[in-house]
Amino acid sequence: MQVTFLGTGTSAGVPVLTCGCEVCNSLDFRDKRLRVSVWIEVNGKNFVIDTGPDFRQQALRESIPRLDAIIYTHEHKDHTAGLDDVRPYNYLHGIRHLNIYGHPRVLNQLKREYAYAFDDIKYPGVPLINLNEISLQPFQIEGIFFTPIEVLHHRLPVLGFRIGGFTYITDVNYISEPEMEKIYGSDVLVLGALQREPHISHFTLGQAIEVARKINAKTTYLTHISHKMGLHADVEAELPPNIHLAYDGLKLKLPNP
Repeated sequence: MQVTFLGTGTSAGVPVLTCGCEVCNSLDFRDKRLRVSVWIEVNGKNFVIDTGPDFRQQALRESIPRLDAIIYTHEHKDHTAGLDDVRPYNYLHGIRHLNIYGHPRVLNQLKREYAYAFDDIKYPGVPLINLNEISLQPFQIEGIFFTPIEVLHHRLPVLGFRIGGFTYITDVNYISEPEMEKIYGSDVLVLGALQREPHISHFTLGQAIEVARKINAKTTYLTHISHKMGLHADVEAELPPNIHLAYDGLKLKLPNP
């Protein structure tokens, strides 16, 4: 299984428009962060978790050859705004609908925002998608099992996912103990960490490190990172040996689930 970080930035991305801080002016490629998303390749199948507003740019950069499914964590625009850009994948090998998986609340939001894709009379060329509801029960896509993990993003329930030894959680400021139980034993944990200062809906760097130590995964990568976190190289030098900042384009190899 290969995991590619398509984007590791928060909702504004990095650099931030109009900002002249040292992070936004950094020449280190690791300080350039598109909106958060990952591409998972396993057993010849391609899955993407979240399609933010940078999805087209990310798919071009990584040359994603095809998509078998998209899985959504939640309905915020920095995670869903690129859905229209899946259209070329509908026609790659003849006309085929793309399967999308999400909580019913998320799918209802997509139906409102992309109403033209669900009209009874469809305009030619709109995204062709099948909506698949998921809950907190494990589900299967193309023979691969996904275990949802419910966390809180302020008061909004958001889903993370575990696939074999890989666990992916982005927008989070609280994980209950029952949901934490689903994460234990992960080889690789990806966890959101916005910045150093307290935030109403995201873990700080310190809080994420505390959770990572509790989970005790072999390796933890932090994502959904703001320019307020600091320079990648400086933060990376402070972290424990098995905790790292993720960056756009980073690829991880893991055993197949």
